[in-house]
Amino acid sequence: MTTARNNTPKAIELLAPARTADIAIDAIRHGADAVYMGASSHGARSAAANSLDDISRAIDFAHRFDARIYITVNTLVYQDEIKSIERLIGELYRRSADALIIQDMSLLRMDIPPIELHASTQCDIRTPEKAAFLQAAGFSQLVLPRELTLEQTAQIADAVDVPLEAFVHGALCVSYSGDCQAGFATTGRSANRGECPQICRHRFDLIDSQGNIIIEGKHLLSLRDLNRSDLLEPMLEAGISSFKIEGRLKDAGYVKNIVAYYRRRLDAIIDSHPELYARSSLGRTELSFTPDPSRSFNRGFTTYFTTGPRPEYRMASVDTPKWIGLPVGKVLSCRRGRITANLTQQLANGDGLGFFDASRLYHGFRLNRVDGNILFAAQPAPVIPAGTTLYRNSDRMLNSRLEQSDTVRRFIDVNLTLRLTPSGIAVDITDGASHSCTVATAIELRPAHTDQLATRRDVLSKTGDTDFRVTDITDTAGPTFIPRSVLADIRRRATDALMRQIRLSHRRPLRRHENPDVPFPSATLTYHDNVANRLARQFYTDHNVTSISPALETGSKKLTEADDRLCVMTTRYCLRREFGRCLQTPDGAKWPSGLHLVSGPMNFSLDFDCRNCRMHVILDKQSGN
Repeated sequence: MTTARNNTPKAIELLAPARTADIAIDAIRHGADAVYMGASSHGARSAAANSLDDISRAIDFAHRFDARIYITVNTLVYQDEIKSIERLIGELYRRSADALIIQDMSLLRMDIPPIELHASTQCDIRTPEKAAFLQAAGFSQLVLPRELTLEQTAQIADAVDVPLEAFVHGALCVSYSGDCQAGFATTGRSANRGECPQICRHRFDLIDSQGNIIIEGKHLLSLRDLNRSDLLEPMLEAGISSFKIEGRLKDAGYVKNIVAYYRRRLDAIIDSHPELYARSSLGRTELSFTPDPSRSFNRGFTTYFTTGPRPEYRMASVDTPKWIGLPVGKVLSCRRGRITANLTQQLANGDGLGFFDASRLYHGFRLNRVDGNILFAAQPAPVIPAGTTLYRNSDRMLNSRLEQSDTVRRFIDVNLTLRLTPSGIAVDITDGASHSCTVATAIELRPAHTDQLATRRDVLSKTGDTDFRVTDITDTAGPTFIPRSVLADIRRRATDALMRQIRLSHRRPLRRHENPDVPFPSATLTYHDNVANRLARQFYTDHNVTSISPALETGSKKLTEADDRLCVMTTRYCLRREFGRCLQTPDGAKWPSGLHLVSGPMNFSLDFDCRNCRMHVILDKQSGN
């Protein structure tokens, strides 16, 4: 078990995604300690941009709970964009954004305010040496690759003092994040510019060097979704303090459900170990639904490489990149859209169902009406053979519940003390953390003819639609008559004063100082390091890098007759291991060498680095642009 440093419990952060300001607010309400969202440009999800006014609205709400808003400016930056980014960041700082998540080192040479910087997962922090360098360069939080094991995470934690952030849930990039050039090299759309075309979700044939098809028409690079909910405590022990949910393109229902689920899991750990861990924002949530990740979009779950470098279990979703859903029964008969089924779950009108055909192709349809075990499909009606398993991938009842505004209340528990003063009464209010204040009222004090304790407690406990919930009242006013209106007014002024104090005391750390004397771990950078402008080049040169190749997106590197092997992905996921043909086992010989992935005009050859347990995806020069 880890021990708290300096006998101070470590602050634990649940970090949620948000496509919009409204979803950011929903995430905070459902228990997030922080939210990451895109600005008007240069976020790694171009479809999740937000105006400055919407960002301000999200920030204003988050700071009510001492929660934080991080802005993603984590794409590559072109030379002619530097001035506009400087202006954007200046405005974000003025609007009280808590930090920027970035990957392009040019921001460390821009003329920007001293806002805290977090190193994005696109920074590809695979080693303790790189983590230590980025800390020395001025980063305040490091987002680790999803591929790391607990042991590797702990090694990085031992090398740095800044908080470490890791993904716990959501879609997985098959390549190391930030080191995928497949989209740009084949379609001109770059993941590092926020326009990932999701090449990994395509259907591929696996063929040998003679053109023989080994596997036909499967989604061979499409990974299942990450779910580390059963590994939160080991991750904490390994040094993670920020638990990140992926999904900036997901809808509000998804964010509500997943955030609420991880909030419950983390709270259970924190409550069990208060000497080690603490919440990093204020308030607790009360839900009106039971969160369940299996009922929100997913491609099946995997813990990926968390517990070891060579997992035995399957981690890909090769039949479909869609959400299959949960099994709900089997078909007994189907005729003209009327399906009779042996159901294991209660279904509802409007549910979305799906099934696999004999070729393992997945088909979805919507229910128009449910009558017991008889299902009536909306048009066009599917033809489903008897014995086929049905899956529900859209739960109308849950979706309808999550669309409501009353799915949760987030409260800050407060204690009140009512006492007499020489000129009237006063109320002391505290949230039990670091916030407290006193409000007084001058009134003429008169003795009461009846007991006032119950009446005063009733009035003082009614906090209405504020963010506060009174959990304890100390009443030392004795047999004194205090009008209900006076009590209600002083309670309202006390909660208003406490909220002002919470907002004013919200801590926004400044950017860490850069140590100019720390060298980058390597003297050579390739196109994999994503250097796209002069300021980024200058940053690396300042840190003793002597050879820098530009990012592919700059157009400086072309496929030529002499340069016909462009590595567009490096992944710890290995097709041979996934299908039981690892070259380190006797079954490896069952597949020939010289394997290729082919999808339409795309042709990738596969290199297997067995020593490091990596797979390299190589673009053939005839493929792509």
